[in-house]
Amino acid sequence: MSNVYSVPRNPSVDMTDSTVVDGFDQRSWDMVGSLNLSLQLPTGAVLIELAEQGRDEIVVCTADLGRPTQVINFGKRYPHRYFNFGIAERNMIGAAAGLATTGFVPFVSNYSFFLALMGAENIRNDIAYPNLKVRLIGTHSGLAMGFYGTSHHCNEDIGLLRAIAGLTVMAPCDANAIRSALAATLDHDGPIYFRVGRGREPVVYDSPPDFRIGGSNRLREGTDATVFAIGNLVKASLEAHDILAKEGIGLGVVDMYSIRPIDEAAILAAAGTQRVVFSAEEHNITSGFGSAVAEVLTRHGAATRLVRIGVPDQYSVLGPPTHLYRHYGLDGEGVARTVREALRGPSASGGT
Repeated sequence: MSNVYSVPRNPSVDMTDSTVVDGFDQRSWDMVGSLNLSLQLPTGAVLIELAEQGRDEIVVCTADLGRPTQVINFGKRYPHRYFNFGIAERNMIGAAAGLATTGFVPFVSNYSFFLALMGAENIRNDIAYPNLKVRLIGTHSGLAMGFYGTSHHCNEDIGLLRAIAGLTVMAPCDANAIRSALAATLDHDGPIYFRVGRGREPVVYDSPPDFRIGGSNRLREGTDATVFAIGNLVKASLEAHDILAKEGIGLGVVDMYSIRPIDEAAILAAAGTQRVVFSAEEHNITSGFGSAVAEVLTRHGAATRLVRIGVPDQYSVLGPPTHLYRHYGLDGEGVARTVREALRGPSASGGT
């Protein structure tokens, strides 16, 4: 197939382990292997903890994906508060809306391409329009499904959902961030969409961080430029910081986990002192998180240049996730390269 991207095998990797190819655990290249490896998703465990604290209003909905999204553990503990709708995502969203009208707080957990892309109309009409207290957890976002290709890649959900009035959109970057996100926002009255990975994300936070709607966390200081990152790109940006520090380039890193509403003060603080800032996301650069940053800069008349790092405005190719991150410059080396080129001048950068 012409659209399959492959990378030569890395000779430095110990190939005596047949499950490791090019430094990547090939068990997660297939659906069954991926299910078994999606163990970092703490959703079910967090919801169990909250339920045990007396939050009897919590119920969980899924569409045949309780195991890979890790909410099946909640179902085992509280079977009468766990609803599996089978392959009927839109019905699931509508039912969650109905549950919310009776005083429950439904947590809908499903792959993001099924939940956000397929269910956008129902999210808009059934949940956001009546401003219902529903929590939507879209897992395996971005390029996480690798070989399953365009139909299972989700590079458009931020653009779609941040345009829906009244819907809060957040992107916790690792397991501890997810823990904080679910607990800290439980009492928010409106609907929330959490965009998360596949449960194999590198650790950013050693313990649950501060997490609030409209907030952000500055993780590194930098005098030359700042990268505002979400999801997997937070860790990649931290790696870029370390790479560039050895070259004498100071790159600040901010985890912008709240996409809508967004932390305007954090963006404007960097824009006021630096000639170029970056947005970094595992999402189409058109209409996504980078566009949200651009709107803040233009609304306030900031003269700072913005370079958007993300998936190009095209359908993504196929391959293991880590290979795709390298291909699109979404790993530490890729982010460092983009920052380095942009600081040399606008004509040298491929970002926009």
